[in-house]
Amino acid sequence: MRVLAAMSGGVDSAVAAARMAEAGHDVTGVHLALSRNPQSYRTGARGCCTIEDSRDARRAADVIGIPFYVWDLAERFHADVVEDFVNEYAAGRTPNPCLRCNEKVKFSAVLERALALGFDAVVTGHYARIVDTATGRELHRAVDPAKDQSYVLGVLTQEQLAHAFFPLGDTPKTEIREEAARRGLSVADKPDSHDICFIADGNTPAFLSAQLGEAPGDIVDAQGNKLGEHKGTHGFTVGQRKGLRIGTPAADGKPRFVLDISPVERTVTVGSREELAVTGLTASKPRWCGPAPTAELQATAQLRAHGDEVAVTARLEDDQVHVTFTEPATAVAPGQAVVLYDGTRVIGSATIDSVARVTPQHA
Repeated sequence: MRVLAAMSGGVDSAVAAARMAEAGHDVTGVHLALSRNPQSYRTGARGCCTIEDSRDARRAADVIGIPFYVWDLAERFHADVVEDFVNEYAAGRTPNPCLRCNEKVKFSAVLERALALGFDAVVTGHYARIVDTATGRELHRAVDPAKDQSYVLGVLTQEQLAHAFFPLGDTPKTEIREEAARRGLSVADKPDSHDICFIADGNTPAFLSAQLGEAPGDIVDAQGNKLGEHKGTHGFTVGQRKGLRIGTPAADGKPRFVLDISPVERTVTVGSREELAVTGLTASKPRWCGPAPTAELQATAQLRAHGDEVAVTARLEDDQVHVTFTEPATAVAPGQAVVLYDGTRVIGSATIDSVARVTPQHA
């Protein structure tokens, strides 16, 4: 097959491209230039979209012996990922930019362009597995649970999975680094990228303040009593404990957590860990990796990128997904994705809109 390998400049995508080439496919490497100002993005160990990463990807392509190109998708990335990130925080939600990048850029813009150019599929270095069955392709968790990235791939449709390959899903990360070294790839020891690539210093509240400005308001408890002040609701996320700067200690002396964020009222509601508990959620914009479910599901759900699975009951109604937890879950943030699983198989993903709390809270 003619395969387009998305090469970030890291070890994972380099080994993925090398494996596809070794398997006999006609592979072309492409690096995505995602920043309108590359100097403003993270560099070194924290990067994934910088000039430095582009050079690392090119060197890896040379070693593998495949053609290499750079595609400028900076405007698409800014509109679909960066602006979405800022707008979601402005609305009091907590987005996942990596998930949005996979949905809108890597497996929408890139795949569409690749198919238009005559490629059969796109390959990436994500840690997940694709299983071919009689009824279609299934997305499954990687064998290395510490590196599994199926959560951020839960937005992929059956049509997109039909043109995707994840060659690393059956291998632990330690073995990938060893393989990269054997192949003579200079990125074998390159540290993993982490955090948000378009926030150069890693200070998300400062980045959001620069984009949105200050909008002072009150920090209150669940009864509406004022406990402190803040400079903008965009500096908080549900479940946050640190950085609240509340002068008045809790009556029981225990830490307090963010329960709710209301940008319109400019209030941040805080409470105890017990008050964080939720019994269910409602999510919208579902994306199914296969056919949409037609009946109530007994499944497990992952609620954040590195969260544990929880047992749930889920049903689809009027393009909304209603999820009920078998046991109460905590720190469930609107704006994040709920990804449903059947064992290791990804059923689909939806964006959390609202939660049902164990105890009613001030909104």
